Amino acid sequence: MSYDQSESRQWRASGRDAPVRLFLTGAEGDTGALAGAQAAGFPIELSMLDDGRLVEMEHLEGVAAAVIQVSVDNDATVKRFAELAAATNTPLLAAAFDPPLALVRTLVRAGAHDVIPLPLELDDLETSLKPVRAQFDADAVRAQASDSRMVTVIKAEGGVGATALAVQLATRFAASENKVGREVALLDLDVQFGDAAFQLGLRPKINLSDLIEAGNRLDGDLLRQAAAAHPSGLNILSAPEEITPLEALNSDRALALADIAMREFGTVFVDLPTNWTNWSLSLLAKSDLVLMVCELTIPSLHRARRQLDLLANQELGEVDIRVVVNRFEKGLFKKVTAEDAERVLGRPVAYTVVNDHATMTAAIERGVPIGEIRRRSPLSRDLDLLDAGIAAAMGLER
Repeated sequence: MSYDQSESRQWRASGRDAPVRLFLTGAEGDTGALAGAQAAGFPIELSMLDDGRLVEMEHLEGVAAAVIQVSVDNDATVKRFAELAAATNTPLLAAAFDPPLALVRTLVRAGAHDVIPLPLELDDLETSLKPVRAQFDADAVRAQASDSRMVTVIKAEGGVGATALAVQLATRFAASENKVGREVALLDLDVQFGDAAFQLGLRPKINLSDLIEAGNRLDGDLLRQAAAAHPSGLNILSAPEEITPLEALNSDRALALADIAMREFGTVFVDLPTNWTNWSLSLLAKSDLVLMVCELTIPSLHRARRQLDLLANQELGEVDIRVVVNRFEKGLFKKVTAEDAERVLGRPVAYTVVNDHATMTAAIERGVPIGEIRRRSPLSRDLDLLDAGIAAAMGLER
């Protein structure tokens, strides 16, 4: 995976610490005094706009809400505000000098959570952000009260068998959860090369492309329609059929997909693409558990360590990341051991999955769980241990 570490952090934090960003021209008032302040529990960031420059979607990455200045005399700013409000789930507030009632109504109809008079005062901002704060807190309470969980699968590099492992693990996990009346979904967000549905012999009519195009119309009913049901009980939300640009998703859309999927299905496995994006980092930050899949080779371990260093640099070092060594082989003459891996990675190897290429390949070619190829095998045993370990880590009683 790769990511431009020279950029400032722009992935979306879903918790209390996400900032509110102000997009103002600073024509009047002491707007600089607002930078670094707090309103309704949100830290404030200031982004000064030059005359004529409009806010772009990427400017909204990583924020809890945004205040965008519009001009009574510039229809382009009002039109752009409406476009942004239609394209994002991030709460947007408009700010204007002496806005007439007609403009206020236009902005509210366009999706503005509130319209704040300029020059901007901290007390006014505090008042306007209180409903946003209340919604954030309510969402957090609902998340804590529910049985929803997210397990994200990332890979040290392409070709380590992470998707095949995720698919087989998710079917096994779903079968176990169904016995106690809970559902499981697999969200395939490898928008360019994802083939989780294909590996289980499924050809969904609705895929991720349709869910992205749905925009703000995305809801639980649409997600249910898109989910392909597997006999194991797993619900699969498949990747696009055609290679799709990574930027087709943004943090808002990715987090909305994950939130709705967890509300509908409870436990959601997410398979991420090899390359890092702001939206994939946002999902990682939201995850209850992350499985880092690598192999017991020097190049794979080196790339896994680079991944871990990147996540630490992005302030994601506290995320529960567990290393899974796939295609594991024991032997006296192995050049690299599990102990070597732990020294390189600076953390323990949580799970190993035996190298059984024949069984895994046969399962993929036939589109079935490995239990239908070999009912009892070392590979099945390792997947059982991984299944039980994940359930225990997330406090799921069976």
